Amino acid sequence: MKTNRYLLVSSVVAALGGLLFGFDTVVISGADQQLQALWGTSDLFHGSVVMSMALWGTVIGALFGGYPTDRFGRKKTLFWIGVLYFVSAMGSAFAWDPWSFAIFRFVGGLGIGISTVAAPAYISEIAPADQRGKLVALYQFNIVFGILLAFVSNYLLKDIGENAWRWMVGMEALPAFIYLASTFSLPESPRWLYVHKGDREAAVAILKKIGTDEKELVMATKDEAAQHASESIFQGKYRFPLMLAFFIAFFNQMSGINAFLYYAPRIFEAAGLGASSALLSSIGIGITNMVFTLLGLYLIDKVGRKVLMYICSFGYIISLSLVGIAFYQQWQGMAVPIFLFLFIAAHAIGQGTVIWVFISEVFPTHLRAFGQSFGSSTHWVLAALVTLFMPALLSGFSSPGMVFFIFAGMMVLQLVFVIFMMPETKGRSLEEIQQDFGITK
Repeated sequence: MKTNRYLLVSSVVAALGGLLFGFDTVVISGADQQLQALWGTSDLFHGSVVMSMALWGTVIGALFGGYPTDRFGRKKTLFWIGVLYFVSAMGSAFAWDPWSFAIFRFVGGLGIGISTVAAPAYISEIAPADQRGKLVALYQFNIVFGILLAFVSNYLLKDIGENAWRWMVGMEALPAFIYLASTFSLPESPRWLYVHKGDREAAVAILKKIGTDEKELVMATKDEAAQHASESIFQGKYRFPLMLAFFIAFFNQMSGINAFLYYAPRIFEAAGLGASSALLSSIGIGITNMVFTLLGLYLIDKVGRKVLMYICSFGYIISLSLVGIAFYQQWQGMAVPIFLFLFIAAHAIGQGTVIWVFISEVFPTHLRAFGQSFGSSTHWVLAALVTLFMPALLSGFSSPGMVFFIFAGMMVLQLVFVIFMMPETKGRSLEEIQQDFGITK
């Protein structure tokens, strides 16, 4: 089925929040060691404040992002996410000490956290069932595109002087402004208008404009409009979708993906690469991430979410084990980068593509934002904790390889989750998925 142009443009604009997410997450890796040297901070302070503050902002944003997304609407929330990104980028570039830098990074983290709630929920609510996977996955594609842009930007700016780090973190202001301006063109989510505002006329008008079936998106939600005010996501009947959201987010971070992206140059240097080669190898990571995300984007509505998670689980186990062996055996050269490229490929085609799609699918419309918030906050709490302790873990064991063996062991547990618990949601409308779970009749 051909995608309606207005629907595609709206999905792409909403997904641009993911580009800022990816850029913001990774850009700090280029400034990591410069900032520690500039301010003379300890490993603990550097890891817990300078490097991790954005992640703690992300945690807060994810925890509470469901409120503005439901209260003020998906569109307005996406606009304010752009404001947060822009303020963070400009403030970080002009920071005068580690605390001011950390505060502005925290603001950007708020934007990321809320974005992981609002953007996937928004796209899932405007997309038809047969295209929902690839359209929601545009968010993940933009994340990895932003990661690549950050790695390239850091590499190009690394030699411009002692203030290179300011240019690195400040560069985010440009895409942030473009995204902020683009949000004015978005329609509001028709599901949100109907369920939360009772405005059927406006909802139908938007549906016609984006070329989506009125029956699927409006009539199927008629029972939700009456009950949305009185229900909580923690009621017993929502236990299964809560467990699904928790476990897919839990295993996403137990792969070590965010910690690796934050500290990629440091890990490559530990493997014997020089500083310049480490940054260049980071660009390779970004390219690999984008290529395999595109492949996942192509496959998600064809083979389904569960098949991609099988591929990624086996890829994780093999690649992480090889990285661990390479560190223990002290293999030099490109061994570690190549194995980590395989790790990134496995992540991109599976967890990276699936997570935000899957979480946005398993909750009903009137609780989708809060369900997305639950899954997202689980993801980011773990991301913050793993990133916080990553420098100590890398230096605390006799070899960094032990860290990667631990991550590999966790991915064996992910495989068990995929085999025995994860349902397939490919080709099902959001309302049919709820019926499958026994939530609605």
